Amino acid sequence: VQVVESGGGLVQAGGSLRLSCAVSGTMFTDGAMTWYRQAPGEQYEMVASITSAGKANYADSAKGRFTVSGDDDTNTRYLQMNSLKPEDTAVYYCNLWLLNYGHFWGQGTQITVSS
Repeated sequence: VQVVESGGGLVQAGGSLRLSCAVSGTMFTDGAMTWYRQAPGEQYEMVASITSAGKANYADSAKGRFTVSGDDDTNTRYLQMNSLKPEDTAVYYCNLWLLNYGHFWGQGTQITVSS
């Protein structure tokens, strides 16, 4: 099982980015995809998650600005991030959890929001 992230980069405050987490080696069933981020000198922070049933959950810092979604045809989950702020600057990681398989991490992608 592999999780490949894409979509990070540099954006100005107020801009948008979309992170993609593509799963290969298995279908995304009976599990959840969670996005975490880690800013320099900070601990990991859960940002958002979506279950295989489509139930989404958001950190308070993400509510109203970030949206998770999925495409079963491509086995990919997305984190749409709007109204980005400098404090959103961090390395973002996908974590795939599958029942009976465990956890699989993406490689991480840097997001930098300039003021």
